[in-house]
Amino acid sequence: MGQVESRERAVRSTSGWPWVLLGAACLVGAVAVALQRLGAVSWLAGVALVLAGLACWMGLYMLQPNQAAVLQFFGEYAGTDRSAGLRWTNPLRTRRKVSVRVHNFNGDRLKVNDLRGNPIEIAAAVVWRVQDTARALFDVEDYEAYVRIQAEAAVRNVASRYAYDHLDAEPGATGTHEVTLRSGGEEVAAALRGELQARFAAAGVVVEDAKLTHLAYAPEIAGTMLRRQQAEAVVAARAKIVQGAVGMVEMALQGLEARGLVALDDERKAAMVSNLLVVLCGDRDATPVVNTGTLYG
Repeated sequence: MGQVESRERAVRSTSGWPWVLLGAACLVGAVAVALQRLGAVSWLAGVALVLAGLACWMGLYMLQPNQAAVLQFFGEYAGTDRSAGLRWTNPLRTRRKVSVRVHNFNGDRLKVNDLRGNPIEIAAAVVWRVQDTARALFDVEDYEAYVRIQAEAAVRNVASRYAYDHLDAEPGATGTHEVTLRSGGEEVAAALRGELQARFAAAGVVVEDAKLTHLAYAPEIAGTMLRRQQAEAVVAARAKIVQGAVGMVEMALQGLEARGLVALDDERKAAMVSNLLVVLCGDRDATPVVNTGTLYG
């Protein structure tokens, strides 16, 4: 037979202050009866009053704001009290306090493989709170340990569904809509929150927020990936330079032809284009050579 899921339900409790006074009154009455020295009857009445006073006080408990008390009666779940202040319930009921405030923790750095199999380091901060106190206490053994373990599993699962970064030759190149861990931002955070909520639901815990706090390649490939990124940056810069140089050469040839300054055949145009591209695309300053002869000499 499968496990029966618990559901939180409210339980009625009363203010504890009248019971404080009633317990004090019972103890005072017990002392007064004992002083009468009426024999066994007075002693029995005194004992009864003492027990009644203790019962009044044993049913007292105090709750702070955003704190709940889970009540059980001989092992059976009686309900959850969320009323702050001094409260009173049946003294035969056991009480276990649960904080329903917002909790947060920054997870450890985990070493996992991304979608492409690259080893990466990843960590996330998770903000959570207990929503269903009955499920937190009765459906899992230790809900705080459960949250931490399931958070680690969720981060590992989400990291394996995305690549660390694009593999485009040009950083920021358009034409790709792949969501990656590095550029995904809100998409990855939303996926992480969904994964966490699905895992935390069994413990009655709700996820308030979750964000990645650390993301990097693992040390064994970090140097190689850095060189790859540097190479991509160099290629992108060179591509931009060549694109601009081609435009400038085209403008130069069109300007010469439009003004009729010089007539060049195809071979001389090719030579001029080659020289201009060398000058414009070279990473060193060009050294000019003065031709004292004729253009075709």
